[in-house]
Amino acid sequence: GRVRYTQADPVVDRRMMSAGAAWVVREMLEANPRPGYGLGTFDVGSRPRVAWKTGTSYGFRDAWAIGGTRRYTVGVWVGRPDGTPLPGQYGAVTALPLMFEVIDTLPRSAGDAVPAPAPDSVAEVEVCWPLGLPPDAQAPQLCQRRQKAWSLDGVVPPTFAERDARLWNAGRERFQVDAASGRRLSAECSLPHQPRDTEIARWPALASPWLSGEERRRSTLPALSADCVADGREAAVELRIDGIRDGATLARAPGSTHGARLLVRALGTDARVQWLLDGRWVAETRGSQGFKRDYGEPGEHTLTALAENGAWTRIDFTVLF
Repeated sequence: GRVRYTQADPVVDRRMMSAGAAWVVREMLEANPRPGYGLGTFDVGSRPRVAWKTGTSYGFRDAWAIGGTRRYTVGVWVGRPDGTPLPGQYGAVTALPLMFEVIDTLPRSAGDAVPAPAPDSVAEVEVCWPLGLPPDAQAPQLCQRRQKAWSLDGVVPPTFAERDARLWNAGRERFQVDAASGRRLSAECSLPHQPRDTEIARWPALASPWLSGEERRRSTLPALSADCVADGREAAVELRIDGIRDGATLARAPGSTHGARLLVRALGTDARVQWLLDGRWVAETRGSQGFKRDYGEPGEHTLTALAENGAWTRIDFTVLF
């Protein structure tokens, strides 16, 4: 398309997405309330519905907010012409209040505060977490939480696989258990068993801190029967390191007498976890318990987490001089 600076300018546009996809995206952005406002506290019923988004560039050089009503789109940019930083000034704090002030001064119509009707291609459906699919009456154990969602053209996409996972996992794992004990069976067991097919739905490792104990239990593999040979399934459990991202650069705080101090933890397991820094043992934790450590040795480093069930992960980071 082409930007129109006056109403007399010709309209030159092109389609970017379907009407249904655009409606779903707009509904998501409108559902985010204005900062400091809530329907239970303030009368915002007459205010126009606004789909809005903020952003801040690297080093606080640009703070922006863009919002749209049924009739108007408003963009606010805050920054310096020469590109020098404005520390502490970012989109949600600096640009967003200005954007809402502008929108509130614009002419309104009766329909501005009413949600736009959904296109025929959009329907509200019930989905199950963690898989993100419609409920399956044949597998109720896979539906740990029920949520409302929008489907587009009758399609309900599943939950994405974890982006940084060491091993790809569809989130749904099938296996056999002993019908009497409930313990997991492998292909080689020395005693007779009455096998029963079952399956579990796995939550993303990063969701671990927000899960209840029951949800963790339902998404965890049962213990292997003592007479069965290890099947390697537990080693495929996705483990994540929280507290530092892969490829991070750390620096000592100005005036500090010690290195960068971080609290890190392993997500995705309830087992004991051994921590190695550059191949040397530094700590032991259990489950999502964290540990603090100073990282003051300049150079490139590798932090590895090893769970006792065989799962592992690692991240690389750099400490500045």
